[in-house]
Amino acid sequence: HVLLVSGDREATVRQAADAVGIADWRANASPDDKRASVGALQAQGAIVAMVGDGINDAPGLARANVSIALGNAAALTQWTADAVVLGGDLARVAYALRAARRTFRVIRQNLGWALAYNIVAIPLAITDHLSPLAAAAGMSVSSLVVVGNAWRLSRMKRIGDIADPSRVLTD
Repeated sequence: HVLLVSGDREATVRQAADAVGIADWRANASPDDKRASVGALQAQGAIVAMVGDGINDAPGLARANVSIALGNAAALTQWTADAVVLGGDLARVAYALRAARRTFRVIRQNLGWALAYNIVAIPLAITDHLSPLAAAAGMSVSSLVVVGNAWRLSRMKRIGDIADPSRVLTD
């Protein structure tokens, strides 16, 4: 669920919310209102991620389960946030979330591969069914598989790059 809580005037917030398709929004919010909005969502059992760029976002960012500041945010806001996404483009936040999910998926795959290899190779080596040379070669191949799988992350495409979706993220 996406909620836009802003200290800006109602007309400005309505226009911004309509432009990006956010149905639930609140305007004229003070820093305490933002913190209270986060607290109310948490009281309902939600895990809240908040993105902010102004000093007035700092209390809400401090209260959120996950807080993200933009690179052009005020220093206090960046200091309060759990993560800072470089630049001022909100599409980078979406990209960072996608990259984090994909990274954790690759980590789980790599751990699974390493565990499976060791479950097979260690008993074979202990029972002398696998020579030390074959075990060393197998471990090297296993390491190459893990590195190759992780390397796939460097080829992620930029989410917000609508004009050219095939462009690879280079920064």
